[in-house]
Amino acid sequence: MRRISVLLGLSTLLLAGCYSGTRPAHIDSSAPDFTVQDADRKISLRDLRGKVVVLNFWATWCPPCVEEMPSLVQMQQRMGAKGVTVLAVSVDVDEGAYQRFLKNHKIELLTVRDPDQKSNNLYGTSKFPESYIIDRSGVVRRKFFGAVDWTQPEIVDFLSKL
Repeated sequence: MRRISVLLGLSTLLLAGCYSGTRPAHIDSSAPDFTVQDADRKISLRDLRGKVVVLNFWATWCPPCVEEMPSLVQMQQRMGAKGVTVLAVSVDVDEGAYQRFLKNHKIELLTVRDPDQKSNNLYGTSKFPESYIIDRSGVVRRKFFGAVDWTQPEIVDFLSKL
């Protein structure tokens, strides 16, 4: 009997997945809209409606963010023609560090700097990196905590189906 209850407990943990038994805010609801303007561009999330958006909050001083960035670029190159767009929102205060990072690492993504952290605060994001998958109609479908390998077949397949 004890063995059965242990197995049931383990299966419950496995089914809970990365959400640890609680559902993150915004899943299956409209993505909070925001507009960010930095020295290079002005971006509104609503302007990306009709595309699958990988909304990534990151910073140059964050080692997991730096680790994750090459796979985001690769996934964007692979999935861009299929209507998937990465919107990488940096929370860097230091504009020079942000610009150097983009240039030195050849970051070819739609990226904008939000040093006041207004956009990530709308999502309740305070630890980086954190990413949201938003479908073509503007609904948040998934949330990822920490660095992700965006080239994993499971993720590419999930994005392809949205």
